[in-house]
Amino acid sequence: MDRIAGIETEYGCLTGGEGPPSGAEAWPARVKNYLFRKAKLGALDLHYRDYEEPPGNGGFLLNGGRIYLDMGHIEYASPECLNLRDIVTYDLAGDELLQGGLAALGISDYVSFIKNNVDHHTGATFGCHENYLMKREAHFTPTALGTLLAFLATRQIFTGAGRVGQANPLGFDFEMPDGDAPVDFQLSQRADHIVNDIYQWVQFNRAIINARDEPLADYRKFRRLHLLIGDSNMSPFATALKIGTTACVLSLLEHGLLPRDLSLLDAVQSTRDVSRDPTRAWLVRLENETTIGSIDVQWRFYEAAYKHLAGTDNQTDWLLESWSFTLDALERKPDTLIGGVDWVTKKWLLETFMSAENIRWDDPWLQSLDLEYHNINPAKGLFFGVTGAKRIGEWNSSVRRPEATRIPPIDTRAAGRGLAVEWFQKRTQPYMINWDSIATDSRDFLVMGDPFETYNVEVRQFLEAAAVRARTTPAAGES
Repeated sequence: MDRIAGIETEYGCLTGGEGPPSGAEAWPARVKNYLFRKAKLGALDLHYRDYEEPPGNGGFLLNGGRIYLDMGHIEYASPECLNLRDIVTYDLAGDELLQGGLAALGISDYVSFIKNNVDHHTGATFGCHENYLMKREAHFTPTALGTLLAFLATRQIFTGAGRVGQANPLGFDFEMPDGDAPVDFQLSQRADHIVNDIYQWVQFNRAIINARDEPLADYRKFRRLHLLIGDSNMSPFATALKIGTTACVLSLLEHGLLPRDLSLLDAVQSTRDVSRDPTRAWLVRLENETTIGSIDVQWRFYEAAYKHLAGTDNQTDWLLESWSFTLDALERKPDTLIGGVDWVTKKWLLETFMSAENIRWDDPWLQSLDLEYHNINPAKGLFFGVTGAKRIGEWNSSVRRPEATRIPPIDTRAAGRGLAVEWFQKRTQPYMINWDSIATDSRDFLVMGDPFETYNVEVRQFLEAAAVRARTTPAAGES
């Protein structure tokens, strides 16, 4: 992978069984406070980040990532990562942090964090947002954007987390479309909630691509592609496919090497149609009015990536091999993807249960099991009871590294940020930490505009100079 990437995950919270009387809304804040104040895993913000993020609402972590509360959800943003294995590892670190907090508070028997994207009861959705650093000079022509949207609309055949049922497909419709047949099971949790292809504001008009230009880096050199379409994946193998294939396609885009004639007539409708298609034909309509299967679309992207990127490095070669293996398995033998592709795994589990209990897709029991698939507690989550085939199982095991909750990636600016968090934890002086800077007071700050730099030396020098100033500056009222 030749670019910086990161994942933001919003977690649902469920309570049940014998336990304290307070509801699920209280526990995200309690776990957040434990992680920062008791476990000392990060440094809480001392300032307002915006009107919805007051001091203490969240903070940066020793691993360079961030945890905060967002409209009642606890959200984890991974640190910047430069290789595929790291991005999966540091995504899993969020699960480790939250589950560790529940266990330390003694509440894991009756409070659960759920890594999914829908609330079956209210119909609400919450996000898994992907962030990719791109060159500022990348040409987002209409053709390039149309081709990228075709990739994103069809990649759900291996990135989708699966869901029971459906939601109102158009958030601003007053009525359901005519002839909208009930859906038993679909590929993606987010597909029904995407109502635009490209849009700036995300809260009430969720788009496939968020157009807000907020690079969190030197804006003269970089832009940040912010994707809203992805599901939260329980399978590390699926996370690797999601991030790795997208990174490959973005490399093709930056070099003008995208496959031709793949722009969709309607990317939003195609996203929904693919997710809901029980026949697995997964047809999409192109701008030229022809139709093509999603697997064939993905093969076109794979072939372009293999032609231009094969041999770049070992992880790219692993990703390309896994991409082709997955597409071939979807066509020929989907069961070989159990444990690797979430929707395949979930559907197999649910169908096995339905057969044993003699129930149908409309049984409310299945919605509960749908949620339990995403329970991050290894003792409860249904995903953890599934053993994938050798290729998938080995990857899923190899990327779980508990130390990632405390140690940042060594090859991005997350390393320098982690040093700053550790420093500020041990001192009482004011500080401010952002993705692209740190400060000790209103006058002294260090800009970290290049995510490819670690800033280890610069951060140490900056903090040591700040400590000297703090020792030699007279306190207020002294002369």
